[in-house]
Amino acid sequence: MTAATHSTLFPQVPETPDAVLDGLDPEQREVALALHGPVCVLAGAGTGKTRAITHRIAYGVRAGILQPATILAVTFTNRAAGEMRGRLRQLGATGVQARTFHSAALRQLQYFWPKAVGGELPRLLERKVQLVAEAAARCELRLDRNELRDVTSEIEWAKVTQTVPADYPAAVAKTQRDAPRDPAVLAQIYSTYEQLKRDRSVIDFEDVLLLTVGILQDRHDIADHVRGQYQHFVVDEYQDVSPLQQRLLDLWVGDRDNLCVVGDASQTIYSFTGATPDHLLNFRTRHPGATVVKLVRDYRSTPQVVHLANGLLSQARGKAADHRLELVSQRDKGPEPLYAEYPDEPHEAEATARRIRDLIAAGVPAGEIAVLYRVNSQSEVYEQALADAGVPYQLRGAERFFERAEVREAGTALRGAARAGRNDSLLDGAEGLPSQVRAVLSTKGWTTRPPAGSGAVRDRWESLAALVRLAEDFEAAKPGATLTDLVRELDERAAAQHAPAVQGVTLASLHSAKGLEWDAVFLVGLTEGMMPIAYAKTDEQVEEERRLLYVGITRARLHLSLSWSLTRSPGGRASRRPTRFLNGLRPGSAALGARGGAGGGGGIDRGTGRAPAAAGRTEAVEPRTRQTARCRVCRRPLTDAGEMKLMRCEECPSDMDEALYGRLLDWRAGQAARLSQPDYCVFTEKTLMAIAEAVPSTEGELVVIAGVGNRKLTRFGADVLAICAGETVGEEPEEGDGEG
Repeated sequence: MTAATHSTLFPQVPETPDAVLDGLDPEQREVALALHGPVCVLAGAGTGKTRAITHRIAYGVRAGILQPATILAVTFTNRAAGEMRGRLRQLGATGVQARTFHSAALRQLQYFWPKAVGGELPRLLERKVQLVAEAAARCELRLDRNELRDVTSEIEWAKVTQTVPADYPAAVAKTQRDAPRDPAVLAQIYSTYEQLKRDRSVIDFEDVLLLTVGILQDRHDIADHVRGQYQHFVVDEYQDVSPLQQRLLDLWVGDRDNLCVVGDASQTIYSFTGATPDHLLNFRTRHPGATVVKLVRDYRSTPQVVHLANGLLSQARGKAADHRLELVSQRDKGPEPLYAEYPDEPHEAEATARRIRDLIAAGVPAGEIAVLYRVNSQSEVYEQALADAGVPYQLRGAERFFERAEVREAGTALRGAARAGRNDSLLDGAEGLPSQVRAVLSTKGWTTRPPAGSGAVRDRWESLAALVRLAEDFEAAKPGATLTDLVRELDERAAAQHAPAVQGVTLASLHSAKGLEWDAVFLVGLTEGMMPIAYAKTDEQVEEERRLLYVGITRARLHLSLSWSLTRSPGGRASRRPTRFLNGLRPGSAALGARGGAGGGGGIDRGTGRAPAAAGRTEAVEPRTRQTARCRVCRRPLTDAGEMKLMRCEECPSDMDEALYGRLLDWRAGQAARLSQPDYCVFTEKTLMAIAEAVPSTEGELVVIAGVGNRKLTRFGADVLAICAGETVGEEPEEGDGEG
């Protein structure tokens, strides 16, 4: 169960092996019963692939056909592995190893290193960026933050494709890879990086796989030991395996054929890391006798969402497209996808926040809504808009649930209360498990009503509220459960990283949304240059961008919105165009070379930041003519959202009035306290810095500063201008957010 699913449930463990098969559709049941020989499951988005393979494992274990200790299930993220362990536990199949490739390899490497090499395993390098920077410096190169990230990714790609430094330039030429620097220079940095690791006796994550492969290749006795332990293998998301991971899998399996792989070529979106769908698409060639099962019944999305997803892939090209799966929705009809066009990004973000607020008011939980974008730098304007609208949000990629400080503190408090039992005065009058949990967590910041706005205080409350909901679900599934039972459940979930749902709108990149799902999904920033991304040059790269959009569309269960803006900032030249991938799918656009019947349908909203237009209506957008925003110091074009607010590069000198900035910070703190909102709901620090640098004296000068806008001008403008003029202000703001 992922953080995107509905309320956390505790299903009863099936009483018999046959009961494990209850509720599976015919194709899923076929997967569950195919326990021997090579098996390939081609599973479309939302078709229940995790359900099928976990029931396959559980049925084999419960029926006594498979021994749990002999099964190794591998996937690509800790979250996915934790979800798999949680599901297997709920099905009564404990003792099965469900790990990532790296986790499984690291355990084997730690165990066999003393025997194969001698001594202790070298220390694992957690972050390689600093060492890459040093390697570049030794090559007399100074890389900025973005270049360092790109060069580090390039080294990772070379290693997972088993390319040594000397062969890197030829590999780049062969694959038509768009290297961030001259390949010969990158090869030199790569070689120096490897030498630095050897000098300091450290290894990186790619080395974990490479060294495990090396040991299994060279030491047949160790390879036999591993193969003796693991007899059955299951690989999830098989379209994402790299050549190095495939080599490791081949060594694990040996000459046996008890291998089950699951994947969807249409969801291959990580080729930049070395992933390739070729292993999935060629599985039948490598294993002529393999059982192949196709899952196309989509239980996640409405027919309208599925129709759009199928239509998008109908225009695809290439080998993966030739093996696309035509999904068939199993759900009732829902609303048509909504298409919206805006004059600029702030208008797009504000309209998105309003729609989200309306959905929440209509009963859609905040945790069941997501805003997905192509690159992480797009998040800031949506963070600001949601904060302004008083909508809680969470950024995908934050620390794991059970590693959060407030969750650890809550666990300690619950454990103490469980040991004390009725001797704990906190539990006086608390009847039933949920009441006891609420009483204990009230000492850690949980209240019956959430705090206003978002930020750290709201994040803490949401974590504790997730534990309260978990207790409610736990008691409903296990009447009479005690605090001790709940603590044991929390410990098991922490070990499996099986986190409960946290409420709050999810902000995430399309790549990080893979494997998740929500009731409502907003796909934003869908313009040429962003989708497909500007550096996608080859046909293959463009097709991967199409698949990335497909992944985004298929995250939605019911509500789906697709939007774009004509320029980045207010007043900019309206030069952007909506993504080519929606041609023939959105109303009023012509299809470009569709391979089959393009679908989609739905209304179109060409908004201007006002209320959404009715479905199918077209609303004209007045063109603007201002030039692209440039740094007022060095005149470099600005692209980063934070720099856009300051109207200068981060590294360029600031002429900020420090005293004015301090007065603005003090004023903001007072406003936030009166409104019971986080400080940044008034203005972010970047906006206050921009004000202190510009020192506006009129409403016209203030309103054009990014992060102000008409609504905040009305609400706070008089105070801000007075402070800028050196006056003292102290009046309380009007209640409400100033929106109609």
